[in-house]
Amino acid sequence: MGQKIKIAGWVSIGVIAGALTTVSLQTVARGAMAPLPLEEIQQLSAVFGLIKTDYVESVDDKKLITDAISGMVSSLDPHSQYFDKKSYKEFREGTSGRFVGVGIEITQEDGLIKVVSPIEGSPAFRAGLKTGDLITKIDDTAVKGLSLNDAVKRMRGEPNTKVLLTILRKDESRSFPVTITREEIKTQSVKGKLVEPGYGWIRLSQFQERTVDDFVRKVEEIHKQEPKLKGLVLDLRNDPGGLLDAAVAISAAFLPSDVTVVSTNGQLSESKATYKASPEFYARRGSGDPLQRLPASLKTLPLVVLVNEGSASASEIVAGALQDHKRATVMGSQTFGKGSVQTVRPLGPDTGLKLTTARYYTPSGKSIQAKGIVPDVMVDETAEGDLYAALRMREADLEKHLTSGQGDEAKDEAREKAREEARKRLEEEAKKPLAERRLPEFGTDKDFQLQQALNQLKGRPVMVSKTLTEREPEKKEN
Repeated sequence: MGQKIKIAGWVSIGVIAGALTTVSLQTVARGAMAPLPLEEIQQLSAVFGLIKTDYVESVDDKKLITDAISGMVSSLDPHSQYFDKKSYKEFREGTSGRFVGVGIEITQEDGLIKVVSPIEGSPAFRAGLKTGDLITKIDDTAVKGLSLNDAVKRMRGEPNTKVLLTILRKDESRSFPVTITREEIKTQSVKGKLVEPGYGWIRLSQFQERTVDDFVRKVEEIHKQEPKLKGLVLDLRNDPGGLLDAAVAISAAFLPSDVTVVSTNGQLSESKATYKASPEFYARRGSGDPLQRLPASLKTLPLVVLVNEGSASASEIVAGALQDHKRATVMGSQTFGKGSVQTVRPLGPDTGLKLTTARYYTPSGKSIQAKGIVPDVMVDETAEGDLYAALRMREADLEKHLTSGQGDEAKDEAREKAREEARKRLEEEAKKPLAERRLPEFGTDKDFQLQQALNQLKGRPVMVSKTLTEREPEKKEN
């Protein structure tokens, strides 16, 4: 696929999660360049000239051109991006599951950077950073106003260099500095265990280069413990996506050979593709089929897939494929809705362009862009309800998001109100001791959604959501 190429690129289907973003299979560049709009190019040249001659101080030529390219690309949609030398290097590092930094998964909240979780064993973990901590400064730079990408860039660096983070810990009403020494971080994207006799749980936190091999090892480990497995829960909650070939492989682990997993469609002929549950679509060049070691029983083992608003892109491909082929029961809440494909074009030895080039479709032909996968069974996060789901951003909430191509989505004002109410609840929850908080760690015996998934596998009653409903389908705005 794409082996005879003039300019190579990667296809990306992931979303940014903490310090990581993702790429995948090779594709080809457009053969012929579109004609240039001369009048607009002359305007651009005129603006460049005026800035050079009239601006209050001298501006570097390279900076002007780079900023112009960045602005042109970022105006398209939330996932297209120009990579300079440093960000291109970081982008490629992210696909391997290795990078040099402090070792935290982060998100943005009220203009500050919030710690989702420190990676176990990382410098941030050893320094005592906690889930919910807010980063207000990175070295001498205030975080307020920085993009998530800019914050990530500042926390990354060379091994054994130091970064000073100023932390605001709300539940202790204090702010304090922490000096952390950067080191290579190896993220673990697969967890799993036998949750009780006969039933296994495997969680994928991201689709990386090592994910498929780690998944196979984890299945082997569980199967060795329990050769007569009665059911499995595949947990994709808060999995932001990743490598396309990894998503195809994980789907293929459960599906019959050669059935369609996902298809893509865009302007380029190479963007019109169908990916199937066959090694030629996921096996890395020079290596065999990584799924060969899996027990044959995995193809028919009763399966539940857990998803939520944080399940995006590659996660949605897996959930959509298993749902469409009626191979699994999908449970949880409606997913993120990132149904677009990004291709990364090298622009030189150390710069690149990540451009949205296609939409992807589930086996039945559904586009989930700005909609997501709707679970077969809606299940709340807790027995008390879906307390904080409204706080999670989805594709449809992003500015300039791509539509599904089947109508434009209208703004959901009720969701904004629900988000404000959930934010207040979360602030109250954060004041409680850790043991009393209502959102336990995934995979524990207090994980409400996991317990409902096990009930589904056992044929027992499931506590279906009383509050969750499918988000309104896209409506054409006049």
